[in-house]
Amino acid sequence: MKRQIRKGFSLIEMVIVILILGIIAAVAAPRMFDTATTAEENTTRQQLAVLRNAIEMYRARSGVYPQTGELPGAMATMLNGPFPAPSIGDVRGDAVVYYDADGDTSVPVTPDSNQDGGWAYKPANGSLKLNVEVTAVGAEW
Repeated sequence: MKRQIRKGFSLIEMVIVILILGIIAAVAAPRMFDTATTAEENTTRQQLAVLRNAIEMYRARSGVYPQTGELPGAMATMLNGPFPAPSIGDVRGDAVVYYDADGDTSVPVTPDSNQDGGWAYKPANGSLKLNVEVTAVGAEW
């Protein structure tokens, strides 16, 4: 009796291959999606660092920090491009600045997430933070 030459895959072989691909996808997918979040956080951290440096450069040149309502305009000469907007959370894309009117220079800016603005700035001492709730991502930056 002659054996037939088998062509193709059996159902069990196909199921095993699909199962292996599913396991690989289940392991890899969370890492790929988490990368986008990390990139947005890193972008916002970098924007914050650049803005803080620009504020200090402005103070070094003019002797004072930019006053209420002046921050985006004052930074125009210090930044290579438009005033940035945060890339994370509820303040994503909001380049407006909330100004903390407290005159105490020993206390950093206190963000108020109930006010408009992605950034919170205190003219008294030049401190800058994200204008987010204390529990939000980036509040500790």
